[in-house]
Amino acid sequence: MVAASSPLVRIAPRVLVTGFEPFDGEAVNPSWMSAQALHGRVIAGHRVIGACLPTAFAASLAVLRELLLRHRPALVLCTGQAGGRAALSLERVAINVDDARIADNAGAQPVDLPVVSGGPAAYFSTLPIKAMQAALQRAGIAAEVSQTAGTFVCNHVFYGLMHELAVHRELRSTRGGFIHLPWVPAQGQPCVPLEQMVRGLRLAIGCALVATQDIRKEAGALH
Repeated sequence: MVAASSPLVRIAPRVLVTGFEPFDGEAVNPSWMSAQALHGRVIAGHRVIGACLPTAFAASLAVLRELLLRHRPALVLCTGQAGGRAALSLERVAINVDDARIADNAGAQPVDLPVVSGGPAAYFSTLPIKAMQAALQRAGIAAEVSQTAGTFVCNHVFYGLMHELAVHRELRSTRGGFIHLPWVPAQGQPCVPLEQMVRGLRLAIGCALVATQDIRKEAGALH
């Protein structure tokens, strides 16, 4: 007698969204709050995995690497806090430099050191950032293309993410990028409300999953 075969369990492809723990004396970090809010949602047939990275140079990439290899996501969107910005900032480029104005949460403060020794000078986002910006603006959400992700842990993670996607064969089909988020209103700064940031990230992810190529539109900066 032949046993009946078990039905195949179809696992939805995944999107990894990361945020950071609070740092520099802050009580909250909108990037982790947003990633938490998105965890478990399904966007364009992809299930979102939300995760928190330590705001520490060394530990952040170790945690990110483990998440990438465990979940094998189709798309990765790392997010971080950018105090003083008043829009969702879609980052274009990550540079191979750590130059910390303040110490990270582990007390490290690297100055003029590479993120990856011997790595390329820079990596560009592989997400359709201008199409994503246009989608957010159509929805009434403040969004901009940013030409710098800084030189603190956010840029460190952005560069490290793109390096991992470039060097690991099993991740070659994964696309990735980084978005900076403003402070939340409770911190008293010009900002975007948390609910609007979460909605914006959801729209950005949806656009990135369905757009086969980016659009051409002006998004340069004078400074």
